[in-house]
Amino acid sequence: MAEAMTPPAAQAQGVPHTRREALRGHAAMLAFSVLIAGSFSLGARVANLIDPVAITALRFVLASVAVAVFAQVAGPGLPRRAFAAPWRYLVLGGLYAIYFVLMFEGLKTALPVPAAAVFALTPLMAAGFGWLVLRQITGPRMAFALAMGGIGSLWVIFRGDLSALARMEFGRGEAIYLVGCAAHALYTPMVRRLNRGESPVTSTFATLVAGSVILLVWGWGAIRATDWANMPAIVWITLVYVAIFATAATVVLVQYAALRLPSAKVMAYSYLTPVWVILLEGLLTGGLPGLIVLPGIAAIVLALVLLLKD
Repeated sequence: MAEAMTPPAAQAQGVPHTRREALRGHAAMLAFSVLIAGSFSLGARVANLIDPVAITALRFVLASVAVAVFAQVAGPGLPRRAFAAPWRYLVLGGLYAIYFVLMFEGLKTALPVPAAAVFALTPLMAAGFGWLVLRQITGPRMAFALAMGGIGSLWVIFRGDLSALARMEFGRGEAIYLVGCAAHALYTPMVRRLNRGESPVTSTFATLVAGSVILLVWGWGAIRATDWANMPAIVWITLVYVAIFATAATVVLVQYAALRLPSAKVMAYSYLTPVWVILLEGLLTGGLPGLIVLPGIAAIVLALVLLLKD
């Protein structure tokens, strides 16, 4: 089974190969799974109120500013040498921009719960990309854990109703979001592949700036056409949340974890996201799930425990 990182690779990227570092990577992705869940519920409520490229561009710009302020005030700063070979950040920023734009585009027609079901496929795609990019091998135990987590995630999403799963229509919105999830899954191994010792904060800032440039060029027409002055309050609330918590914070967390764990393990925490989405939707709509979801949650927890053993 592939380890989180071999000692030579870890030393080359400034990350010590220790059990403690791996556990920190797991903790980072646990926080990621919570923060990203809010973007599903909020995103579904504003997807038809604003152009996906326009909100994603402003989201990246605001997130870049937030990370820069953090780096200067509370972090290690932004050393110039970290920005060598800027094409690396255009690749990473492009992949992340694709994911977020297609997420909002997909949520125009896909509901939050089916979208979360599509997101649950990300760990499996990450395992495939991990092998293609880094030759990370998914051993029997990790494969079993990924399968168990996927089953548990689907059980939670459809609340144990297999007929509901069979009836789920894979429409245009879900298909669009699936392409975005593929970009997200590829992003994870590419972080490690392209890293040259930069800290997660520095790499995140460069990635977000590169993504901002791509989005501003790509979506300038949509940005200019958007009536920002008359946007509903929910759009601004969503923008602040996705910029600070679901972009700046989560990109740092993924970069941090990707340097300490195999790609499949990093994205395995996506299995928890549907749990948080359903709980959040329940709080917003007053319809919390019943005990029927407990077997699915137990399967997800078992999967994560198995992944913690390496």
